Amino acid sequence: LIIDDDQSIIEVLNEVLEADYDIIFSTNGSQGIDLAKSALPDLILLDIMMPGIDGYKVCDTLKNNLQTANIPVIFVTELSDIQAEIKGLEVGAIDYISKPISPPVVKMRVRNHIALKQARDSLAMLAVTDSLTGISNRRHFDDVLQLECERLFRLKKPLSLVMIDIDYFKKYNDAYGHVMGDSCLVEVAEAIQQSLLRPADLVARYGGEEFACILPHTDLAGALAIAERIRHAVEKLSIPHARSGFS
Repeated sequence: LIIDDDQSIIEVLNEVLEADYDIIFSTNGSQGIDLAKSALPDLILLDIMMPGIDGYKVCDTLKNNLQTANIPVIFVTELSDIQAEIKGLEVGAIDYISKPISPPVVKMRVRNHIALKQARDSLAMLAVTDSLTGISNRRHFDDVLQLECERLFRLKKPLSLVMIDIDYFKKYNDAYGHVMGDSCLVEVAEAIQQSLLRPADLVARYGGEEFACILPHTDLAGALAIAERIRHAVEKLSIPHARSGFS
């Protein structure tokens, strides 16, 4: 995302970067903040001296918003004194490029900061993902459940929780071995995930053979319908279990 009131600068930056990145832009700070919140870009190139809301205020606003706080910001500006650079770093910018723009410098700095952002995103994803099944882990489940409880309590809207346990799983491991047990868990996790139709719904591995689904804006009847859809999806997998007590 490029935020600059000078159209010619936007055109230059676009020409330098368009071969490698999808570029969006805004010519004022207020619109730039809205665009950052809606598009959630991987990097923002931000001018300081703009009419209305200047770049410092834009950066400060973005860094104090949970949605946009982790988006790296590079100031691209004619201000070249050390105090301006210090102020920019104080409000949360990650780097500082002086005008007139040097295309090779811009390309290298953007490339480096995009790579760092991708590495941080990967680490953040690992921290909330169950390594075996690829769905959310217990830590992420706990965090999301607390946030959704607080949010939906304020809105006076329903929240449902579905707890799922694979029956006779210890007997399954004993009969087929832990490698097959892991494969079973992966298949079941995928079946549960595919049974949830809305982006806001979350499935997590709650324990060894236990799963849980957080269903915002879902009442009891809706939760029962989803639970039955999950049960049917797992049944359709037709995973053999000779030591099962019922099937």
